[in-house]
Amino acid sequence: MKENVSGCPVEEAMRVLGGRWRLLLIWFLLDGPKRFNELRRALPNISQRMLTLDLRALEESRLISRTVFPEVPPRVEYALTEEGQRLRAVVGAFQEFGLWLKQRDV
Repeated sequence: MKENVSGCPVEEAMRVLGGRWRLLLIWFLLDGPKRFNELRRALPNISQRMLTLDLRALEESRLISRTVFPEVPPRVEYALTEEGQRLRAVVGAFQEFGLWLKQRDV
């Protein structure tokens, strides 16, 4: 991951959550664990590669966990960690802002 060059906490948050898909992934995981293909269907415009990269980055940041179940074929689920649950308020703020933007543009 890129390094925080300014020391600003907002830059640090954007380093972890920046990009088009990461906050959306967090939003979908707020409802509970999801499998890879559930997330892929929820975000039809994301490529498999980008979804994999963003899930790995969020896992590396300890915001989500990846659980592999010993089944054939293997089942993998992604879920928010306790640290990831802290983003509920952030997602809520973005949701309110998005609703405000939609109403403003009407």
